[in-house]
Amino acid sequence: MKLPTSINTLIAGILITLISLWYGQNHGWMPLAASEEAPLVDGLFNTMMTIATGLFLLIQGAIVISIIRFRQKPGDNTDGPAIEGNIGLEIVWTAIPVVIVLVLSVYSFEVYNEMGGLDPAASRDPGPQKTAVAPGSAMAATLPEGDGEQLALGVGASPATQGRNAELAVDVLGLQYAWIFTYPDSGVVSGELHVPAGREVQLNIAAQDVIHAFWVPQFRLKQDAIPGRQTELRFKPEVAGTYPLICAELCGAYHGAMRSQVVVHPPEEFEAWLQSQIAQQAEETPTVAAALPSESDRLQARTADWNVTSDTLASLHAHHSF
Repeated sequence: MKLPTSINTLIAGILITLISLWYGQNHGWMPLAASEEAPLVDGLFNTMMTIATGLFLLIQGAIVISIIRFRQKPGDNTDGPAIEGNIGLEIVWTAIPVVIVLVLSVYSFEVYNEMGGLDPAASRDPGPQKTAVAPGSAMAATLPEGDGEQLALGVGASPATQGRNAELAVDVLGLQYAWIFTYPDSGVVSGELHVPAGREVQLNIAAQDVIHAFWVPQFRLKQDAIPGRQTELRFKPEVAGTYPLICAELCGAYHGAMRSQVVVHPPEEFEAWLQSQIAQQAEETPTVAAALPSESDRLQARTADWNVTSDTLASLHAHHSF
């Protein structure tokens, strides 16, 4: 018994819809969602995956069916029918992408707003900056003077928390090729970011030399570190663990090595870590100068595999200023 074409089309549409909905929620492409903001991004990504899967199955299915059904018959060397166009079909395949793009645009705008991306306080001009060129780098940047006219949007407070201070503030400095984290309330300086789970964190991000990008995939958050401009990134980590911190902006020859990690502690463990760092730094020589390497140290690190001796570097410094 041959089913009518309309029933075949209905069955195919139901199958494509079910497969797309299932795969859109079970693709497994995203890493662990470890922050309060991550499910918002995942919801948008899953929606796009659902739509993309449906379109893929529909278009590829039509191509496969056309190859089989309309293939050239043996011995048939005649030309195919001359088809000039189909206005209705052209309207449909133009209207469908337009509707999809509009829906995703509105959805992504709402997600960005709910995460705090439209908070005007998330971008600040720290004031006049001197002009500087990053030494020994494949890339250079001029530190602009703060005139109040620059724009660099950050991810600040969500609409539900605007006007309230975050529970923990951390100053973040990106430089070639490291991240430096300073806890202003305690004076602790670290090469890793330690934060408590379940508490809102505000990162005040700046760059010393060129543009860097603070990216933690498990948090679904990325924010540029811009010379001469302080940007803000607010989030709430939810799942305790250790996550990679990656610079996602090409910042020089050793960009690929500019990595650190974010350690999310249970609140009690974070307080214990913070107190241990305070006690340790009280016993030792102040570490801020060590945390921010000198130009000589950075040059020596970059040329470690070039067989350049310390005497050679010293002679360079005797004739040049960096």
